[in-house]
Amino acid sequence: MARVLLTDFDALPHRDRNMARFIFLDEAARDLYIDWEIAARDAVAALHLYAGSHPHDPQLAELIGDLSLKDRDFRRWWADHDVLLRTNGTKRYHHPLVGDLNLGYEAFTPTGDPDQTFALHTAEPGSPSEHALRLLAVWTSDQASADSVPAAGARSNAQAETEESGAGLARGTDDR
Repeated sequence: MARVLLTDFDALPHRDRNMARFIFLDEAARDLYIDWEIAARDAVAALHLYAGSHPHDPQLAELIGDLSLKDRDFRRWWADHDVLLRTNGTKRYHHPLVGDLNLGYEAFTPTGDPDQTFALHTAEPGSPSEHALRLLAVWTSDQASADSVPAAGARSNAQAETEESGAGLARGTDDR
């Protein structure tokens, strides 16, 4: 779902798989986040928190240098020295396929890896945002199915088994 909601991080070079890079350097992020400035300032403040624990991290230094060179907002907000530990809140998105979403989030840090943070985004049950997420989920699964369809005429063993099982179920029997 993150792939279709935000961006396909797996398709990016390893170095670019970073939320701060996405927020500041990908034009799509500025359209996606309704409150882009808040999201961007939060990202800078979270980087300051990380920098306090890892002052000599060369990858962090490269990231800060790169963002400072390429984005004047980042440069200005980095100089503010704000610090933030994200735990929960609401994010508002405007997705190009499904429109506006208001999602709550909870951030979790694994005990065994305090440098990692996982965010769980949820929509209020029955809300337009839940409906939009369901549409994205269907769209994502349809895309995955389309990507896995073999060339015309080709048929895998798994497809043959599925078709045979399906035929058996349609007749009311299972041939196995």
